[in-house]
Order: sequence, then C-alpha cells, then structure tokens
Amino acid sequence: MTRPDLARWNARFDTDDYLFGEAPNAFLRTQAAALAPGRALCVADGEGRSGVWLAEQGWEVVSLDFSDVAQRKAAALAARRGVSLDLVLADVHAWDYPPAAFDLVVDIFSQFSTPADRLLKWDGMVRALKPGGWLVLQGYTPDQLRHRTGGPSDPTHLYTEDLLRSAFAMLDQPRIIEEELTLHEGAGHRGMSAVIGLAARRGL
Repeated sequence: MTRPDLARWNARFDTDDYLFGEAPNAFLRTQAAALAPGRALCVADGEGRSGVWLAEQGWEVVSLDFSDVAQRKAAALAARRGVSLDLVLADVHAWDYPPAAFDLVVDIFSQFSTPADRLLKWDGMVRALKPGGWLVLQGYTPDQLRHRTGGPSDPTHLYTEDLLRSAFAMLDQPRIIEEELTLHEGAGHRGMSAVIGLAARRGL
C-alpha cells in the first residue's frame, strides 16, 4: 500500500489560512441539508471544514485524517464555532472502518489515493454505513486537467461516472452530478473546475 506524503501535506497545511477554506463544500451542503442529523464520518477531513459544518447542523462527527497539523487546525475551527469533533489521526486507507456505524459518510476531494488504495478506502466507507445511511462524495474529473485549478495531475486519481457507478454499485438511489463550475474553496480549490459528485444510500 502506498502512503500519502505526510511531510508534504503537513507543510501545505502549516499556514495561518485554511488551505481549502473554512466553509463546507457546496455539494456536501446541498446533499446533507435534507438528512436528519445522526452520526457522520468525514474521511480525509483535513482542516475540518466538512466536519465542523456538519457538527453545526447537529451531527455527531468523526473527523478522520492523517495530518496532525490539519487536525490541530480542525480542532481550532471547531472551538471557534462552538462545536466538537471526534478527531481520529489515521491513514484513511488503513483505518479499521467500523461496520454499520455511521448515518453519513463524506469523502470530499480526497484524490491522493492510488486506484488500489482508493478501493480499500471506498470499501471501508461503504462498510461503515448503517443500513439506510448515505454516502456523499465529490472529486475532480479528467476534464480538470484542462483547468488546473486544484486536484491531482495524475489522471488515474480522477473520477468518472463509470468509475463511481462501478465502485458503488452496491448502494441504492445513486445521484451523480457532473458539472463545470467556479470553486471558491480557499487557495487550494479556486477557479473554473470540472467536478463530479455522488450521493447514494445503503439499502435497509
């Protein structure tokens, strides 16, 4: 199993500003708005923008990331917003995802995984969903290579509709939205971007 470059990510996160902003991703905000709060897992939550927002909506949140620098900033953001996170410092590929433990599992732009490691991560995420729970994911498509406003340069790390439908074929009611839009998510994601989002439910 390959590992993300911890030193590089810690260096990227080691700034006064929040690399991907403090506001939640718009796709997550839209998809989670219709859900009753329960227990949520934010995978590769970084500096906590997803987890903190969900906690503000009444969710009990586990914020999973391998960067101690990012998690210190997540804790600080949560404290400023008056909410709490259960911060778990671990590699998202190797973490022991608890079975049927979460009503919502979130994976926003965590595209540092190789294809093999990505499957390990996604299998764990599906396993962690309770029956009736929802998975919400967004990432860049190969068209993002034209824009270069964020995300990986390796095309094998990018998402297509076929990839998502195949990887999450076991989930019900898949909603997939592929679009080009202007992102304003800190310095890390800024400008015209080609993205794809998936929301799908684990059957009862």
